Amino acid sequence: MTVADKGIPSWPKVTIRLYDDHNAEVKIAGRSHPVNHHDPRQAAIALIAERAGQLGRPVKATAIDSDGSSWPLVIHPDGQVDAIEVAPKRKPIWPIVAAAGLAVVLVGGTTAYLLVGRTPAKPKPSAVKMLPELPLPRIVPDQFIGRPAPPGWTGNASWTVDIADGSAPVVSPDGSEVAVLTEDQKLVVLDSNGKVLYQDELPKNASDPVYTTIDSKPVLAIATPKELRYYPGDGVEPTSIELPNGADVQFFGTSPLITFGDTSASVVSNGELHTVENQPRFSTVLLAEGDKALIARYAGPLYWSQTGKDLQQLTLKPPPGATGINHVAMASPGRALIIWNTKNPDAVIPTVSSTADGSVAAACQAVDPRRVSSWKWVPDPSGKVAAYGECVIDFIGRKTTLLEDFDPLSVTGTTIYANSGGKLSSIVPGGGKLTELPKNAARPWGIAGNRAIVVHGTVLYALDKK
Repeated sequence: MTVADKGIPSWPKVTIRLYDDHNAEVKIAGRSHPVNHHDPRQAAIALIAERAGQLGRPVKATAIDSDGSSWPLVIHPDGQVDAIEVAPKRKPIWPIVAAAGLAVVLVGGTTAYLLVGRTPAKPKPSAVKMLPELPLPRIVPDQFIGRPAPPGWTGNASWTVDIADGSAPVVSPDGSEVAVLTEDQKLVVLDSNGKVLYQDELPKNASDPVYTTIDSKPVLAIATPKELRYYPGDGVEPTSIELPNGADVQFFGTSPLITFGDTSASVVSNGELHTVENQPRFSTVLLAEGDKALIARYAGPLYWSQTGKDLQQLTLKPPPGATGINHVAMASPGRALIIWNTKNPDAVIPTVSSTADGSVAAACQAVDPRRVSSWKWVPDPSGKVAAYGECVIDFIGRKTTLLEDFDPLSVTGTTIYANSGGKLSSIVPGGGKLTELPKNAARPWGIAGNRAIVVHGTVLYALDKK
């Protein structure tokens, strides 16, 4: 049967490639699904029909036979296959084969049965696809003279590279890589010595790169208006997940969280989006850690939602002097910011609580509720120090210090940069003194190897140590 493809969205992009009588490959939104079966056509169709069922509508697909001939198809959730109206030179075989085997798809019951088969053949090894080689950006040493260098670093830059105006570079958690966006719409990843490790061309309006974790593996992620790409490293092609209209990608947790216009959200796992399940009414999804999502009501409690599992409530332990939760302020990896009431209606206790067991990781001094309402949360990714507004925290020494009119801006290593009393300053929690810095001094984006990564205008500088 032939049909018109009118009204059927083009996403997700689906391709079926037949290799031989037992092996095929299905690609859904860039994610590869190898197929090994005594009837690979039917197994591939069953796999796509399952995805169509998840979407609640038919999907378009392109089937490519081993001889190179291709057929545009429409695959329905019940396994029915239609050919899209074209003018083929010969009668398309895919819909005919699909119709003959439709009963097998419906009776078989699960995709797993079809993919395993009764007499599995030796699977075809899949080749790792590498990113194409692109012209290298201009990387040269230079002097950082536009403004004062950060404390402890010289104005000598071992290497520099031009980046896109307004973009933010990112340093990998282990300090071995720096990822940037360039003016010619490329992602460029360099080692700490300025050597290009790999590059990729990006669509317009791509977001800044973020190092994150998906499926328990470190990746470099880029969100674009239509897809989420994540790179495993070493120049291997990224995995791409198509995003529905109106989706927004957030990186507040250890993994990306996909939010939508309403209160719903999805986590990323196995190359697909999975809806956050069992979300309580009047709650907000705060962040994602792997396939889990942290959820909170304004006045508590916190919950963990994990795909296929029951909702787990996290019991928060109060700090001394607290009478109950005032509200949940925000969260970051492993931490939740909780404001607690006290017997004094004009005083609250801001705390940093563990999202693993609900214990208090740090308790600030009691302050006026109006004072804490504008506080920013600036944590050190390694979990050693942080600033919650005017509350400076040393997690290792379990010590907090209240600094009046302290507005944190960023943290590099264990040094917190802030505007204090209207002046740029820095402090190392746990005994360090507040130090005033030269006006307009650069703040490092991170430390790569033994170099500080700073930006001035549209140039990234890798500064040497003093």
